[in-house]
Amino acid sequence: MDADLKSIKDVCLRLLARREHSRLELKNKLLSRGFDKDRIDRVLYNLVEQDWLSDSRFAECYARQRIEKGFGPNRIDYELRQLGIENFDLQETVTETAGSWLNVLLEVYRKKYRQEDAITLSEWSKRSRFLLQRGFSGGMIAVLPEHLNIKINPALTFRDGKALKNK
Repeated sequence: MDADLKSIKDVCLRLLARREHSRLELKNKLLSRGFDKDRIDRVLYNLVEQDWLSDSRFAECYARQRIEKGFGPNRIDYELRQLGIENFDLQETVTETAGSWLNVLLEVYRKKYRQEDAITLSEWSKRSRFLLQRGFSGGMIAVLPEHLNIKINPALTFRDGKALKNK
């Protein structure tokens, strides 16, 4: 093994010692350090063969961390695709980590907002946008008021923390 291949492998092993990386992540980091693309591909192939580099292991670790931080399936899937991971099944990981996406959604909602019996339509819209940005689908969010027993009333206003009906 020539010196260039050895230095590429050393950089890879240092990076992999800190955390899992996708093949694309490592390749981009090595390219930014000025290494030759063909040599990088050769080293990465060897690392995959030796099971030191695994996209599936990376995807599972990454998805688990993002689920624990309260992100939804759309966001996690998008981020994984940006990192070079295609067609990863999130369902098994969410089942092991939180039980279901609804459990993750409920936890995120309860952490951010206090329990209320009724809220205005505009307030529900704000909360829905927050959950959409976290990566939950509109369908998931639509069933949330039913699970939390929240009534959404477009003709509702609040004064001193108490719900009042508009005339």
